[in-house]
Amino acid sequence: DRVLSIEELRKLNQIFTSMAETYKNADNKNFTRKPLKAETQIAVWICLGTLSRIGELMKARWENVDLDKRTWHIPAQDTKGEAGKKRAQTIFLSDFVLEKFIQLHKLTANSEWLFPAMNNDGHVCEKSASKQIGDRQVMFKNRTTKLKNRVEDNSLVVGKIEWTIHDMRRTGATIMQQLKTPRDIINLCQNHVIGSKVDRHYLHYDYSEEKKEAWYKLGNYLESTLYESNVVSFKIA
Repeated sequence: DRVLSIEELRKLNQIFTSMAETYKNADNKNFTRKPLKAETQIAVWICLGTLSRIGELMKARWENVDLDKRTWHIPAQDTKGEAGKKRAQTIFLSDFVLEKFIQLHKLTANSEWLFPAMNNDGHVCEKSASKQIGDRQVMFKNRTTKLKNRVEDNSLVVGKIEWTIHDMRRTGATIMQQLKTPRDIINLCQNHVIGSKVDRHYLHYDYSEEKKEAWYKLGNYLESTLYESNVVSFKIA
């Protein structure tokens, strides 16, 4: 049930920036720690700003992203749920999230996938981002031997408890709650099923505008608190 504080999110952003600059300016990159892949860094922020599941993001195709209309459509088959009960979701991209998609587009636009596998053979493994993040918090692992061809360090530790990319979904939802977004709208932004079976049969309004407002409010808050040091942030319980 990990929820990252704003201070931890700021620290993570600083780590990403510092690691990238250190590696870029290194005289000998063979002896310099490689930063977390740029695509994975972007995935972290997209999950935070959209409340999407990492599996949904790893399976996403560029054909379902419209940067001009600022939308990302998640087909029902890519969402989590019981067979026959999965629901599509259209996410409206705040300025914060749109910028991440633009950065990602520069890296992977030549593929049909937002996160292509090696040799562009389908999308990357859904667990890839989680493994990369976990490998950089090895102090929380009980490993007795070093894993082959895996980075193992503590470069992404931001607190006394390990964090995962799924925690970003929970953290974003909690921030929405702090921003006074109604609970039902938060649940809808997470694509949770709400209401009784009868409600879902008769009530078909999709709350698109309310969800859009919630995502934009979250994005504006993240933009101001992550990048502006003079903003006083609230604590997340």
